[in-house]
Formats: sequence, structure tokens, C-alpha cells
Amino acid sequence: MSLDLAKINAEFGRNAQGLVEWAVGLGRSAIVTTNFRPFEAVILHMVTRAHPRVPVVWMDNGYNTEATYRFADEVTKLLKLDLHIYLPRRSRAHREAVDGATPSLDDPCHAAFTEEVKLEPFGRALRETAPQVWFTALRATETAVRAQMDAVSVNPDGLLKVAPLLHWSSKDLHQYCETHSLPNNFDYVDPTKGEDNRECGLHLAH
Repeated sequence: MSLDLAKINAEFGRNAQGLVEWAVGLGRSAIVTTNFRPFEAVILHMVTRAHPRVPVVWMDNGYNTEATYRFADEVTKLLKLDLHIYLPRRSRAHREAVDGATPSLDDPCHAAFTEEVKLEPFGRALRETAPQVWFTALRATETAVRAQMDAVSVNPDGLLKVAPLLHWSSKDLHQYCETHSLPNNFDYVDPTKGEDNRECGLHLAH
């Protein structure tokens, strides 16, 4: 099925729930990725309301805060998520014993670190779940790369990437959480990014 992306983005690009329902209505195998950062309950609630058994993929890098792990458990239970956790090949303890602490952003080893704890697990997740549609919570305000993205796009490998919240503000997300009585998590750190406005690699490589 060929898709008129320009038409779809014009019609649904700023209609998050409508976009989710359109994408689910394609009848294609889908996943939604999460890292349980702030406001992640929004995308998880929105997608599972339209597709209750959608596989939820979490690349748990092993460096999350205690609050993030508790939040993950809370949201998984609350929304009855079909959670699929993908871990790096080495545990954090193993990696640090051999390679030391998390490399800084200007360390040449940082790219290899990102590959090990995030990109390789994501590639494995894609191979095992074999989705045709990927729901993601990325937002235009987060990085310069994301500001140039469309809400619906097709990756080079043919995977349809759907970002229903692309044009949402933090206020929009907060109001959605309030309306639907969803929990939140603000104690979140991504060691592959280091800085809030820096790309982690996931949306550059795929």
C-alpha cells in the first residue's frame, strides 16, 4: 500500500489521537517504544487505548534512576502494557568493570557506548518484533533534528514512523496526564544524550 505522506501529515499531523487511530486502522503490525521519561504515559495511554495489545518496547540501558524503574512498573501495571524489555548484551556492572564509568560526550568511546546500550538493543527489538509501524513520543521541541521531522514518515527500511505528539508542548502533555489521571516521572537521565537537546542516535540511525 503506497501512502500519500504529505496528505496524511496535512490531515493528521496535529491531531494526535486521530493519527494514532489512522495508523492502527492500517492493520499493520506495530510497536510503540518508550524510555519512561517525563510524560511517556501519554503516548502509552493514547496508543494502547486504540490498540490494547500493541507490543511496548523498552531499551533499558541499565542506567535509569530508581524513580524511572518504579514509574515503569507503575505505568505497566496501570495500562496493562505488553512490555518487551531489551537489555544490552553486557550488564552495567560488567561494562563498568571492564570499560569504566560512562564516557563523556567528547570521549571517542561515547559512540560505542551508545551503540552498546541503546542502538544494538533497538536493532534486536526490530528484528524480533518485526513491526511495520513504529509509534514514538518524539517531539519537535526536543532537538534540531526533530524540529525538521514530520509526524508521519517512512524510514529507509520501509518502517512507517508515527509521532503523534510531535507538535505538543509540555503544557499539552501535562494537561493530558491530568485529564486521564496518569502518573509522571521527572527523575530521568539518558546517559547516551548527556544534554537534553542532543540526539541519542535512535532517530538518526533508523
